[in-house]
Amino acid sequence: MSEIGAGDAVTTAAAAVGWRRAGFAGAAIGVIAAGAAAGVAVERLTVGRGMRRRARLALDATGPYGSLRGLPGRATADDGTELYYEVDEVEPDGAAGIDGGSGTTGSGTATGTGTRRRRLFGRKAPAPVTVVFSHGYCLSQDSWHFQRAALRGLVRTVHWDQRSHGRSERGRAQAEGVTVGIDQLGRDLKAVIDAAAPEGRLVLVGHSMGGMTMMALADQFPALVRDRVAAVAFVGTSSGKLGEVSFGLPVAGVNAVRRVLPGVLRALGSQAELVERGRRATADLFAGLIKRYSFGSRDVDPAVERFAERLIESTPIDVVAEFYPAFTEHDKSGALPAFRDAPVLILAGDKDLVTPSSHSEAIADQLPDAELVIVPDAGHLVMLEHPETVTDRLADLLVRVGAVPAAANVGGHGSTAQQPGD
Repeated sequence: MSEIGAGDAVTTAAAAVGWRRAGFAGAAIGVIAAGAAAGVAVERLTVGRGMRRRARLALDATGPYGSLRGLPGRATADDGTELYYEVDEVEPDGAAGIDGGSGTTGSGTATGTGTRRRRLFGRKAPAPVTVVFSHGYCLSQDSWHFQRAALRGLVRTVHWDQRSHGRSERGRAQAEGVTVGIDQLGRDLKAVIDAAAPEGRLVLVGHSMGGMTMMALADQFPALVRDRVAAVAFVGTSSGKLGEVSFGLPVAGVNAVRRVLPGVLRALGSQAELVERGRRATADLFAGLIKRYSFGSRDVDPAVERFAERLIESTPIDVVAEFYPAFTEHDKSGALPAFRDAPVLILAGDKDLVTPSSHSEAIADQLPDAELVIVPDAGHLVMLEHPETVTDRLADLLVRVGAVPAAANVGGHGSTAQQPGD
């Protein structure tokens, strides 16, 4: 007897045309999944499904990743979409260390490195430098967990969720059928800055799609970049030519994927509920794909791997589908000169299959005074895989522009210890 209920049978029948239309598409995506599937097959021979599920639940329960929260706020995009952000303020007496805001270093001594807001001759002190973190595709602001933990209390930071991601509202224009583009994301970032950091110097930090968002901001609002941006950090991103990325596949495989993937995603997005059930049913294969395309080393903390899964699997398939075409159209190399007058950090993993390090090198060619860091044994989610390296280089950038005092204690580079009262 079939395990599919009557309601599911109706849904499946309605989706049949879409799945048939996908046709060759499923086979093409199978090329991408082949390596991951092989590893999953071996695991299934040795570990039962129930045990794997219990392991995932245990990691979810014990991992502190993504648990840091700040003062919430909302900005309104030009199409009415509400964008969610959080602000971590500088501790007034500089007492917050990197241990999650407890007010002490590991030895229990107050750091005394923060910035006190004073009144000078009856006037309010200048607004502090604000570091604005922009996340990547299918992620959320929580993907910066380690860097947020390291910098808490030392510098004012804004973390926001891109439209249709995290806690932000589904793009209203997209709900009405308007395609999303990188330019729209640049305008969204402007709305967040206007709401969360309307004055003072800015340091812009972006990973993958977040870096592209920063380029779109510069392209549309060059005066803002010229007048207020003190420094920039591009992490695992690209200024264009993403349609040429091979994803580590042989030529025949990647050509097949390029031909059919947009249509496949549209077909899957039109049957979101059915696809989400399928994603849950194939969690092991999904985890293998995420590991392959997120990390470059073999010894990643399983809790971090699981955290990455949770971030990516929380993005609905219809959102995945509506954002994907924007990347093949993305070309913002012409906007990069807007950043030439600011210190720039460009960082990428040497095993990134999504935005290869060659794309970071291309950005560096446009910004010859930038610091280029290629992290060995690192994949696309380099800020989760090698948080110490990313935080170290970011902290150095902040010190260079005076956003963080040179004596600031950021030595732990992403301690995730939760203290009472956090």
